Amino acid sequence: MTTTPPRLTSLSHGGGCGCKIAPGILADILKGTNRLPIPPELLVGIETSDDAAVYKLNDEQALIATTDFFMPIVDDPYDFGRIAATNAISDVYAMGGKPIMALALVGMPINVLPPETIRRILEGGESVCRAAGIPIAGGHTIDSVEPIYGLVALGLVHPDKVRRNADARPGDRLILGKPLGVGILSAALKKDAVDAAGYAQMIATTTQLNTPGPELADLPGVHALTDVTGFGLAGHGLELARGSNCTLAIDWAKVPLLDGVRALAEKGFITGASGRNFAGYGENIALPADFADADKALLTDPQTSGGLLVSCSAESVDEVLALFRRHGFAAATEIGEVLPRGTALLTIHP
Repeated sequence: MTTTPPRLTSLSHGGGCGCKIAPGILADILKGTNRLPIPPELLVGIETSDDAAVYKLNDEQALIATTDFFMPIVDDPYDFGRIAATNAISDVYAMGGKPIMALALVGMPINVLPPETIRRILEGGESVCRAAGIPIAGGHTIDSVEPIYGLVALGLVHPDKVRRNADARPGDRLILGKPLGVGILSAALKKDAVDAAGYAQMIATTTQLNTPGPELADLPGVHALTDVTGFGLAGHGLELARGSNCTLAIDWAKVPLLDGVRALAEKGFITGASGRNFAGYGENIALPADFADADKALLTDPQTSGGLLVSCSAESVDEVLALFRRHGFAAATEIGEVLPRGTALLTIHP
């Protein structure tokens, strides 16, 4: 008698980057930790909640090190592996670097999922690493209650071309590489409210590698980079603003959205992580008086394998957008600007 394996999403209490510990709770947990001495070679650590650590090896090379893993956001095991791997490698690109290799992190309920399902997850991750031109050189596995998959991703960058999230300048323009709404689609997917076209666009955006990163770092007018993931556009924008001691002003009407996600949000397909995100950082945001609940959910929506957020000079906007287009990011859009530090770290204009 053959038993049908359970849906992957039924085995996880949260999916994708929506699994992240809420920003307010995380800040409380980390308070007073990491009192170890910082060597001068560590160019980027945890000080500004940047996307990866960067360690200077010599005058020409710095090592980028990051890790990311989560529970299933979709039920197809191959797609789950692809999304998780793309998301992990993104942090290397977000520092302006090129990935060189990865290690797999695998936790699976061995008595629940058949070997062929787990194998398909790993094959999905391998396909993305192949597309990125890197090997999976090892890893670690455990028997866990919930399915977990991700990567340790390593990359290289010239020390002078590291693009941190703390170097935005007043007068810069903000460009977002991918549309928002992945978390809302994932919430709707769990309730079978996403059609084939909606699922296809979700997979297309979450498996698109953020390959413009290294070329963006080559542009003198690009001052800061980060990627938008589990804390949403608002959360990662706040990290950039706080690290740079600036205020970000976002023109909400210009922010690109995945097709249909606003309607889904209006119907209540919103992740729990969205509310936890706003509870953790909402006091730092100035919202319009009539800002709709659906828009607030989109602003804080956890993005799994989201787009790059670029802070660049006004003169570089056309060049940055053209670079995104060359890499196939048709939705890349200028969404706002960087201002001198004001009362709010993030201001949303309707």
